Amino acid sequence: MNERSEGRLMRLQHALGQGGSLRLAEAAALCGVSEMTIRRDLAGSDGSLALIGGHLMLAGDPRHDPVYDLAVQRDRNAEAKRRLCERALATLEEGDTLFIDCGTTLAPLAASLPDDMSLTVVTYALNIAEAVSKRPGVRLWLLGGVYHASSRSFSSDDMSETIRGFGINKAFLTAAGVDERQGLSCFHFHEVAPKQAAIATAQRRVLVVDASKQGMVRPARFAGLEDVDQVIAEEAGDGD
Repeated sequence: MNERSEGRLMRLQHALGQGGSLRLAEAAALCGVSEMTIRRDLAGSDGSLALIGGHLMLAGDPRHDPVYDLAVQRDRNAEAKRRLCERALATLEEGDTLFIDCGTTLAPLAASLPDDMSLTVVTYALNIAEAVSKRPGVRLWLLGGVYHASSRSFSSDDMSETIRGFGINKAFLTAAGVDERQGLSCFHFHEVAPKQAAIATAQRRVLVVDASKQGMVRPARFAGLEDVDQVIAEEAGDGD
């Protein structure tokens, strides 16, 4: 590898040092070369940068894991997730029927549902259902089917139809990837149908995401940013 190629890779590593990703076209523009040149640089590199789905990222960044494991994700960004769920809790109203998505982001929401409100929760996630089951007075609908251990969630052929049969006031959704152009995505294709059914059914669709999801693109796209009514995300100064 020549010095110019090494210099370009160092510039890209520095640009990605604060997290996130760069589209291949953005990386090429940053270095003043063609996309093909960046591809050649990457092919001859030590593998510290990865090109996935047209996005350049640091290969060792845990936010870009090629697979999802709920047990691993549980403690990542835990404080940020707690703060985001506090904001989500503030939107609840008496008598709400809630759809709560799978994953770890909304676990603090499920565990903190108020005892003095009449609520119904619809979910296809076992970890969410376990948390809700400990909240007195909250009615729980756990949608079953084939169990997926990596995300502790279920899938079935009729799940979408079942979700559309509920009068859902608020759908609290999560995404493993949030990209301005590519929209909302997740790791598992079995999650697409229930997420889309909740989006189609709910009066209000609320996306809850921590900063690690911004700029990410995951394998299974389920919606565009325009398909949600509200985004609860980290704000400048959070965690300072």
